[in-house]
Amino acid sequence: VCLSGAAGLPVEVQQEFQRITGGKLIEGYGLSESSPVATANPLRSGGRIGTVGVPISDTEVKIVDLETEEETLGPGEAGILCIHGPQVMKGYWGMPTETANALREHADGKVWLHTGDVAEMSEDGYFRLVDRKKEMILAAGGLNVYPRDIEERLYEHPSVLEAAAIGVPVDSNNQRAKVFVVLKDGASASEEEIIAWCREGLAKFKVPKFVEFRDELPKTMVGKILRRQLMEEEAEKETAGANA
Repeated sequence: VCLSGAAGLPVEVQQEFQRITGGKLIEGYGLSESSPVATANPLRSGGRIGTVGVPISDTEVKIVDLETEEETLGPGEAGILCIHGPQVMKGYWGMPTETANALREHADGKVWLHTGDVAEMSEDGYFRLVDRKKEMILAAGGLNVYPRDIEERLYEHPSVLEAAAIGVPVDSNNQRAKVFVVLKDGASASEEEIIAWCREGLAKFKVPKFVEFRDELPKTMVGKILRRQLMEEEAEKETAGANA
């Protein structure tokens, strides 16, 4: 058994890993603020591909609405993932405002950690991560696009090694998706091919407008792709263009 964490595990990667090795690749979820585990797929059965499993012992997990983060949602509804358990932090040192935003007392009298991660729960209690609330792409018509949906489609392309999607402005109120793609050694693909591939497997409003090929993507020390850095780079380009 191998364990995966730190970033969302693409379904295509998990399936291919298990096909090649004959072993199980188990995905879990947590944060530094939850010391660091909150959910995991069962080790013996392997759990369910595409999910981060069920809450670990003595831990409660629920989904609340995106806007107010106060209403508890039912199965199949996407919202903010919240955690209550003995492993949840007491707060951020010397940061009372940030602590109050992250740790909130609910109507049940318990203090819950609001993670900022968008997720949904199945009828039988398995949780699936959708994306970070702060990294949602705000498309025309008030539609929310989750970068992970686009990235999952890109990972299905036979030439794609790594991929990341972010939102870039196309006018004052709306964004469109831009994808950053690293190709496998010896593979080739054009911008048009990548967009056509997404168009075949995604809703029209999720199809990226821009494609940038790179030799590598920015990552943390544990290999998590840094979408935030890509967003900052795009913001710097936009600022430079406006000042030119």
